[in-house]
Amino acid sequence: MSDRTGAQCDKIKTEILLRDLLLFWSLCDIIKMIIICTAKPPKELNIMTVRELQDKILKLKKETNTAILAHSYQAREIVEIADFTGDSYKLSVDAKNAQADNILFCGVHFMAETAKMLSPQKRVFLANRDAGCPMAEQMDKELISQIREMEPDRTVVAYINTTASLKTVCDVCVTSSSALRIVKALDAEKLLFIPDCNLGDWVKKQVPEKDIKLLHGGCPTHAAITAKEAMKAKEAHPNALFLVHPECVPAVVELADYVGSTSGIMEYAKNSDHKEFIIGTETSISEHLQYDCPDKKFYPVTKDIVCRNMKLTTLPDVYNSLLGMDSGEAFEIVMDEQLIADARRCIDEMIRLGG
Repeated sequence: MSDRTGAQCDKIKTEILLRDLLLFWSLCDIIKMIIICTAKPPKELNIMTVRELQDKILKLKKETNTAILAHSYQAREIVEIADFTGDSYKLSVDAKNAQADNILFCGVHFMAETAKMLSPQKRVFLANRDAGCPMAEQMDKELISQIREMEPDRTVVAYINTTASLKTVCDVCVTSSSALRIVKALDAEKLLFIPDCNLGDWVKKQVPEKDIKLLHGGCPTHAAITAKEAMKAKEAHPNALFLVHPECVPAVVELADYVGSTSGIMEYAKNSDHKEFIIGTETSISEHLQYDCPDKKFYPVTKDIVCRNMKLTTLPDVYNSLLGMDSGEAFEIVMDEQLIADARRCIDEMIRLGG
């Protein structure tokens, strides 16, 4: 056999082999498709709609005697199944007054800690264990203790957005809605306001008679709003009122028609006769207000103001937390009695001063 004839035979054999392989693969694909199309998926993997999952959650929370708390920055589908919604401290008070053995917090870690401090006899769970607050973690107990040693005559005012550990070395706690009132009510003239320097600056400007020291800290989400973006939104919506959270930078706050907490912004918008509003806080608030007031128009100051940590919590997280409370799979907030007692002192002082 010539070399040419041999090469032709090898080519024919290769073509036959490729044809047979293609036929085999085609048959395999057909068999796979038949299996996929005729097989029934396991019951536990059946896809649920949002409404079906919400119904399961509502049933489970009754069975487990659980109150669900959702911060206002949570997604709409979570807010809809919550027993209580609002700002962090308000929710902790709601948890204390709730007729429930278990509390499931849809928010971030420091919020669940505060709920536990106010309700130590209840089991408190955080729906997503990874949901933290960057601002709450910016300063620690050691740093503030060192400053106290250097300036022992300063009263330490801590924003509620702080860890339980940090609260143990602070004198009084404040919320964004009570900060100005509490600072005015304090006998002390020299203060250290932590950790949000933007909220602190807003308070400081209204209480010039007091010596208020600020440290560089704050909410990355609110601090990301720029005056340029605010001006652009005001130009795009000239008939809208600009409602701003005091965690925003001073240049943005100065452009506001109203400055207040998240709940303050929502109440102002609901009760106002005005019909258009630019919302200078997390974008969820614009959405919630649009549902609550369909006859009004709400514009986020920018579409990029999203609290990533708040958005970590999902509806399946809520469902799985309710399922896992007794098995240990749910994330429970555990604090010893001494930590609760030490951290709660500054909250009790806030309550005493009218916070």
